[in-house]
Amino acid sequence: MERKQEKPFGASDQFGFWFGDMAGSFVNLYFDGFFLLFCTYVLKVNPAFMASMFLVARLFDAFNDPVIGSFPDRWQLGKSGDKFKPYIKIAMWPLALSAVLGFANVSSWPDMLKHVWIVFTYILYGVSYTGTSMPFGSMASVVSDKAEDRTKLSRARAFGGMTVGFGYLSLVPSLIWDKENKPVASGYFIFAVISAVLCIVCYNVLFKFTKERIKTEHKPNEKFDYLKVLQEAFKNRALLGIMFASIGSLIFITGNSQFGGFMYKEFYNAPKALRMATLGSIPMFFILFPVVPKLAGKFGKRNFLLGALYFNVIVSAFLFFVPIQNVNAYILVYIISSIGQTVFIMLVWAFVTDAIDYHQYMTGKRNDGSLYSIYTFSRKIGSTLASVGVSGILAAIGFISSAPSQSAQVVANIRRLGTGVPLLAVILEIIGIAFIWNLTKEKTEEIQKALRERNAV
Repeated sequence: MERKQEKPFGASDQFGFWFGDMAGSFVNLYFDGFFLLFCTYVLKVNPAFMASMFLVARLFDAFNDPVIGSFPDRWQLGKSGDKFKPYIKIAMWPLALSAVLGFANVSSWPDMLKHVWIVFTYILYGVSYTGTSMPFGSMASVVSDKAEDRTKLSRARAFGGMTVGFGYLSLVPSLIWDKENKPVASGYFIFAVISAVLCIVCYNVLFKFTKERIKTEHKPNEKFDYLKVLQEAFKNRALLGIMFASIGSLIFITGNSQFGGFMYKEFYNAPKALRMATLGSIPMFFILFPVVPKLAGKFGKRNFLLGALYFNVIVSAFLFFVPIQNVNAYILVYIISSIGQTVFIMLVWAFVTDAIDYHQYMTGKRNDGSLYSIYTFSRKIGSTLASVGVSGILAAIGFISSAPSQSAQVVANIRRLGTGVPLLAVILEIIGIAFIWNLTKEKTEEIQKALRERNAV
């Protein structure tokens, strides 16, 4: 492993990483947050079908993700010497296209053709997002090998996701619902086109500003054994811990955004309040943005994150057990509860890089792409459990997509689920970080010191 002579790590790398996360998030978060709503309210598709499709798509990903994730470890593309950028440059185009196709209004099509179209566009999205997110996520390990730099890259990724999730997506409800709270199909499509364009633009910013400094020599004749990497990964408690916690995180993000859309519309009769909740979370992010790296460095990432999650679970339990009738009061308490999630999102990618370092420390091999694909699959499990859960539970409690309004019992159950899912998600995060993750601050520093010495040789 060698370093390419580049300018030192700095603000430009963080700027590029910020835009790199925004690039994927424009499509990913739009799909995760609004595809179910679009198919249910605009295309009038049964939620039970959507639940089945989400499940089948994840089973497909079980084979697709490891294959695509291992590509950078197997083959180097181009002559630039970059390990990950060439793969992003290929996959970003079908990713952008999937957004445009996925939110096209095909409600007038025959049912069979409409259902086939939904499956096709969602699979296209899943494969192409894997093609961009796997190499992008692995890039942090070759941009810098310093813990402080990687925490800053993780924070930059969080800023990218927050910019899209709390900024850009907060505008969506104003275009997808009319004054009578009826869905506007053209609004969904307009945002899909904008998301696709911004996706391509932001990936190009990533390519320009973020440098791959640490180069690993590719040996064409060296046999790559993915099964062995997988076996070694399941001995990596750090990787298993952040995977388990990330399942909870994605259940929180996806389940909250999807159930939130239903809860604000059905329980509060205020679907556009989702925008208020999203925008209201932005100040909290900016308050935490400068202090998270410092506090994580002082107390250790694990201890600091656990403190935030313990606070999160207490407030989330309050929201579940105490129904709040006023939508503004609910939004305020929800924003306070999400402090733990904001900290998690800022630190999660630093945890992943530490887990990959731990793998290299134990095995002597650095299979960034393959390990990241294994980790990312856990995130897809989380988002799928949320999507399948939302779709399946809506069908189970008697939600009727074509009905002008839902029964009182259905509305009450939507509130319970809308507050219960985030509570369950935080508990899963705590289990992953407190009981499975096994790297202390001191152990992490020891590993990074050993790897720097090993790489120098």
